[in-house]
Amino acid sequence: MYAIITTGGKQYKVAKGDVLDVEKLDVQPGDKVELDVLMLADGKKIVVDADKLAKKKVTAEVVEQFKGDKQLVFKFKKRKRYHRTKGHRQNLTKVQITKVPAMPRASKAASEAAETAEA
Repeated sequence: MYAIITTGGKQYKVAKGDVLDVEKLDVQPGDKVELDVLMLADGKKIVVDADKLAKKKVTAEVVEQFKGDKQLVFKFKKRKRYHRTKGHRQNLTKVQITKVPAMPRASKAASEAAETAEA
């Protein structure tokens, strides 16, 4: 079972126990954070309906706050004797996924309609 979550303007595929680095969240290490779900899948069924997923949240525990690797930015203009080097280190949060919500159950009428359609 896995889910697609969104945080920091990016989307991530996660399952229970995964550890990932996301954009900085304003929480302390050891705190729990809830992340929005865009899709749920269990291998057989996929749910992408926003109404069904509105109340579903993936729970994660913050492991640490840290800075990512340095990204070098080099500007250069040929024949003008211009070159500049700058570095940037992004602030990140390492989170561990502790709970992925269960698949929403279909209503009785919808399940009966699906059974009659199969028969």
